[in-house]
Amino acid sequence: MNGRWWRRATLALLTRPPLWGTALAQLVRLARPGWWRRWPPVPVPDRDYLRFRLQTQYGDPDREPDPADLIAYLRWCRGFRRLGAGR
Repeated sequence: MNGRWWRRATLALLTRPPLWGTALAQLVRLARPGWWRRWPPVPVPDRDYLRFRLQTQYGDPDREPDPADLIAYLRWCRGFRRLGAGR
C-alpha cells in the first residue's frame, strides 16, 4: 500500500474518533512479532498476511483496500469487543 492509500485511510479514520482506540489496538494486535526490533520500529502487519487478506477479500493480493472497508472492519472489531468476544 502506497503513501496515497495511507493518507486516505488516515483521513477516513481521523473523522471517526470513536474508532481511534480500536484502530490502535488492531494495529498492535496485527503487527509482526518483534516489530520493535526492526527499523523503523512501526507496528505494521506482516506483508504476507496483508497479501492473504487482500486475496481473500478482493481476489487480488495487489489491490489496495478501500478506506471505507477499513472503517467497516474497525467498526466490526469494535462491536465484537463490546460483545465480550474479544477478551
